[in-house]
Amino acid sequence: MSFAAGHAVGDLACAQVEHGIMVEAEPDLQAALARTAELVAVADRPIFEATFEHEGVLVRVDILVPEHAPTGVTWHIYEVKSSGSAKAYHIGDLATQYWVIANCGVAIASAAIRHIDTSFVLESPGAYTGIFNDASLLSDISGIAATREAMVKEIRQMLAGDEPVCATGPHCRAPFACEFSAYCSGLEPAGPEWPISELPNTGARLAEKWADDDIFEIAELPEDAGLNPLHARIKEAVRTGEVYLNTEGVRKATADWAYPRIWLDFETIAFAIPRWVGTSPYGQVPFQFSAHVEQADGNLDHIEALELSGQDPRDTIAEALAGLPDSGAVIAWNAGFERRCLRLLAQDVPRHRDALLSLAERTVDLLPVAKNNYYHRDQRGSFSIKAVLPTLLPELDYGDLQVADGGDAQLAYIEATDPDCPEGRRAELAADLIAYCERDTLAMVEIYRKLAGG
Repeated sequence: MSFAAGHAVGDLACAQVEHGIMVEAEPDLQAALARTAELVAVADRPIFEATFEHEGVLVRVDILVPEHAPTGVTWHIYEVKSSGSAKAYHIGDLATQYWVIANCGVAIASAAIRHIDTSFVLESPGAYTGIFNDASLLSDISGIAATREAMVKEIRQMLAGDEPVCATGPHCRAPFACEFSAYCSGLEPAGPEWPISELPNTGARLAEKWADDDIFEIAELPEDAGLNPLHARIKEAVRTGEVYLNTEGVRKATADWAYPRIWLDFETIAFAIPRWVGTSPYGQVPFQFSAHVEQADGNLDHIEALELSGQDPRDTIAEALAGLPDSGAVIAWNAGFERRCLRLLAQDVPRHRDALLSLAERTVDLLPVAKNNYYHRDQRGSFSIKAVLPTLLPELDYGDLQVADGGDAQLAYIEATDPDCPEGRRAELAADLIAYCERDTLAMVEIYRKLAGG
């Protein structure tokens, strides 16, 4: 999905530059290099995917714009990114482009990351002027570019030698996951069964700290390690293999959750380029919800709504939500997300404002209840619903579902709302989405019942 979003953002950025000409990578990159040289020599139009090579390093520049002055032609580099700001790793990429292009004899006037402005609001269909911001970085990259020649020499020496030995670590995951991580991990000795890094929030830092003392297992942490209460509970569960469950704490924390209880979950879509008037880049727009409405006697009714027409789903979803009971607790897992969705819908669909704000005000969170009163070591430090559920109710695991997580749901939505999606396939995707979202809310009900001793 992020790959497709990047392409869409790049296409829009090019569309906003008048009279630009694309340098195609076909039939081969040598042809692209030659075509770029021709266009730079003429210097009468912006160039998209301008291709340069120096010392065996090849770059393709998203947008290269000429500027004519009495002293000659200079060029402005724009590297387009789908993120909401210029990231640290973007600077290194831009520095490499600058180094290559400058060494090809091209005079550079500026270099910038052209990124999405997340404060942009679509005011009318197709009106995307102003969706980009430029982060000018020429002064930031000149010093980095000066190191590239030495770096290229080092890389060549590495490639000519034996396979390098490099321990895995955080660098394998940032800024992106390395595709060779599994290979490298397979070369290393087996790690700890219950590594300290699995402790929530600060586990990675604790692992680094205790590695100096050759302590790698959670259970080996000393009594005076200064663990917080949560980490101490996790350590005890790992050490003994026993489940921690404070049923009385669960009941006390939820005693004022009034009936009818509404167990609620949303699925949302967030486009880099907003599709609907009133939405912003990466703004979460609900296209589906599931609600299990529980009465005091334990009876459950399932209510759901799903909008796959491709039109703005907010009105449909808001209207269905407004039909939920106007009293009782609204329960979600990590409830800040559901509360935020409800408040935004109240703002965007004002005719249902009161009902939606009422739901938001009544929303409570099951996650901290579980976090404070339950732990099974197979959670591996995670309190996501998908980590907790298999330890309590393995028969409700998501393994039997075609849509098994939020990422799958977003991909299913994109496929189903494609105008070229066959009707039969759209019906399959709708059924898969309904089954997934329903599982989320039913899972909350059954997790709560287990934790409360019901």
